[in-house]
Amino acid sequence: MLEKIIVKNLTKIFGPRPKLALERLRKGWTKKQIMEKTGQTIGINNVSFSVNKGEIFVIIGLSGSGKSTLIRCLNLLNQPTLGEIIVDGENIVAYDQDQLRKFRQEKIAMVFQQFGLFTHRTVLGNVEYGLEIKKIDKQERREIALKAIEEVGLKGWEDKMPHELSGGMQQRVGLARALANDPDILLMDEPFSALDPLIRRDMQSELLDLQSKLKKTIVFITHDINEAFKLGDRVAVMRGGSIVQIGTPEEILNNPSNEYIEDFVKDIDRTKVVQAKDIMQRANALVSLKDGVRVAIREMQANGISSVFVVDKQRKIKGIVTIDDCIKAAKKGESSLAEILKQDYYTIKEDVYIEELIDKGVKTKYPMVVVNDENKLLGIIVRTSILTGLLRKP
Repeated sequence: MLEKIIVKNLTKIFGPRPKLALERLRKGWTKKQIMEKTGQTIGINNVSFSVNKGEIFVIIGLSGSGKSTLIRCLNLLNQPTLGEIIVDGENIVAYDQDQLRKFRQEKIAMVFQQFGLFTHRTVLGNVEYGLEIKKIDKQERREIALKAIEEVGLKGWEDKMPHELSGGMQQRVGLARALANDPDILLMDEPFSALDPLIRRDMQSELLDLQSKLKKTIVFITHDINEAFKLGDRVAVMRGGSIVQIGTPEEILNNPSNEYIEDFVKDIDRTKVVQAKDIMQRANALVSLKDGVRVAIREMQANGISSVFVVDKQRKIKGIVTIDDCIKAAKKGESSLAEILKQDYYTIKEDVYIEELIDKGVKTKYPMVVVNDENKLLGIIVRTSILTGLLRKP
């Protein structure tokens, strides 16, 4: 994958004597010792990671872990004490004021926990603000802003004032304002933490839907492990200003790097983390639509199963046939599978979470089929796979 952001040995120290704190760090002093003896605060300590183009990279940690300090370094709201931040091959830490201004206007945008809306401006006026700063023509910026408002689901609310909106709607305005500048990179600092749980879940889902269309590079900060694992393509866990582990949600769940990570993820709701692609099995038993019922019978007998999925030449799912129906058809001298195809099975995408499969797993009498956007069969999920996904321990 193409790396959009590369962070190398990044350190941020707050206080008037950062060099003194750096010396103590190199000698092995702890963050607490440095604070007590020098008065300097270690915000982040020798952090390195990369963010791939088009991924949601989530940084999670408890209060004081350094996650918000870190994300503010990525647009230089916090000036790093040491290290490099390379974006598209350029070290932005070395930027002068003009380069930094252009970087913030054209390449990166930030969405905060506190929505930061102008109370005297309408929704449209708020979303247009960044475009005004860039001196975009009035008609053009209106068109861009209206498109961004529609993308976040606020079409029809353009003339409302912030106080007329719910918290979730206000956050959508903040997101639309960021998107209006068409940034390559979106920084989101606990954007949903002030929202009610139900609205928060809706915003998480809508962010994923939006990302599937826009393919932005997103760095997302949260203290909620379930939110991190739902949204993140990869997750970085921070503690005491350092990164403890980086990996996919499944990697961190199943291979915690130390006791801290084990404790951190012990209460995770696996139904909101494990996806269909994590538990699906390869569909070894398949028949082609051109095959006859006797071929289907042999396939089921050979694999000890009572039903088999039918696909076409492109491996697109066409239906399922049962052993009973095939035997009845064979006795009647019929050979076509098309005549006995059933469609009463569930078809799901590979990124669906287990929580959405449990009810289907109870109701269905056939395996669930995992398909891609072209309806090509990727694998199958049986009931025991769902149970295994829930019970598997890290």
